Amino acid sequence: MKAKGRMQSMLEVLDTRHRRRVLAPRRGLDFASNDYLGLSHSPTLQRAAHEALARGVPLGSGGARLLRGNHPEHEALEREAAAFFEAEAALFMGGGFQANQAIFSTLPAAEDLILYDALVHASAHEGMRLGRAQTRAFSHNDAQDAQLVIDTWRAKGGTGQIWIAVESVYSMEGDLAPLDTLSALALENDAVLIVDEAHATGVFGPSGKGLAHGVQAEALTLHTCGKGLGVSGGLICGPQVMIDTLINRARPFIFATAPAPFTAALVRAALSHLASEDSLIEAARARIQHAHAGARHAGIPQHALNSQIIPVVLDDEARTMTAAAALQAQGFDVRGIRPPTVPRDTSRLRVSITGNVDNADVTALFEALAHYRKEAA
Repeated sequence: MKAKGRMQSMLEVLDTRHRRRVLAPRRGLDFASNDYLGLSHSPTLQRAAHEALARGVPLGSGGARLLRGNHPEHEALEREAAAFFEAEAALFMGGGFQANQAIFSTLPAAEDLILYDALVHASAHEGMRLGRAQTRAFSHNDAQDAQLVIDTWRAKGGTGQIWIAVESVYSMEGDLAPLDTLSALALENDAVLIVDEAHATGVFGPSGKGLAHGVQAEALTLHTCGKGLGVSGGLICGPQVMIDTLINRARPFIFATAPAPFTAALVRAALSHLASEDSLIEAARARIQHAHAGARHAGIPQHALNSQIIPVVLDDEARTMTAAAALQAQGFDVRGIRPPTVPRDTSRLRVSITGNVDNADVTALFEALAHYRKEAA
């Protein structure tokens, strides 16, 4: 078959460029996942699972929410999430990717402008591709450039609603969006701020509510449940009218089987745990600070040290994968990230400080990394 031959050729090209992806088992200490609080296998969620089973919460939903898939656990989670994140309403989706598809393909109209940070997640791009709105990028974390893009759009006749799309913590850079400045920009331009809190939820903000907590602009936030919260799914939080519009118009919601009620019960437990247990978040933040100190000792520049995600940029793809393999051989599960996930010539090790390691593990990793960088120099 021609198609199979074409696919095989494509895979061979990826091989030569050190870009072919394969599924690999977990190995060694967890410096690769997004389980920032270590909740995914915690006694708290294990107890919640037993309790949910005991009270008969279904393991599956059986259909879309608008058919028979809706369940009291979904509705309870949405009420509790709206209260926790201090929003008018919330909508539980199967995942963050699906949620971003729903937001960007549904809410902005054809005459609107989606102004997005150049490094915003692939799921936002997929949503924009499926939607009708005009789209423009602005330079990463540069509010001045964003204003210039708005001014140019308006000068060419743009009159619709402006939506400003950013991540609060960027998944590959680990840096933080200047949300106060972007909120002021949104207010000045009567724009809606869409903030993907995937890597901030559970780690930043009061009780892990995220970095967008308290922004002054009209905001829609996305809190994924499979990272800091340790479960799966995604919560869209914002004005009631936007949530109702998604329920009525968003194809990724209407035509998708609902998340399992059992999963909703676990997310409820995770949010409750965050609300009542400050020590969990304090420990995560202390671990991050310890990691930053170790990273500086290993020669990683200060500008890369902003969050629990620490990028070690090695530029070359082959060099990056060799470094990842060397660390994995020493018992550290660190993964190499290559284009197209990151821009060309910025291949990197993505070191994630998770809740599944302790300070001694973190120290050992950065000592191994420092030794490797010295040997490879």
